Amino acid sequence: MTDVSFLAGHDLAVYSEHTCPDCKRFEHWAKQNGVKTRTILISEDSAAAEKLERETGKMAVPFILVDGQRWVRGYHKELPSRFSAELLVSELKAAVGG
Repeated sequence: MTDVSFLAGHDLAVYSEHTCPDCKRFEHWAKQNGVKTRTILISEDSAAAEKLERETGKMAVPFILVDGQRWVRGYHKELPSRFSAELLVSELKAAVGG
C-alpha cells in the first residue's frame, strides 16, 4: 500500500467513463489505497466534459481535479502498463502543494 495520507481533506474529482480501462486501473488503485474520490462521468455530464477539454486541452480520462484547482492525469500512456502509482503519487503531491 502507498502512503496517501497527504490527500486527507482534499477534494479529488475524478473525470471518468464506464468503459475506460485506464479509469478502471485508477479506481482499483484508489480503492486499494483508501483514497476517497468522487466520480464525474463525462458521458453523462456534457458541462464537465467541456470543462475537462477547455482546462486540460484533452478529452482523455481519467483526469483528477484536485480541490477544484489543479488537474492530474490518472493514466500514463508513455508507460507500457499505462499506470504508475509512484508517478501518480508524485503528481498528486505536487498538486496539493506537498
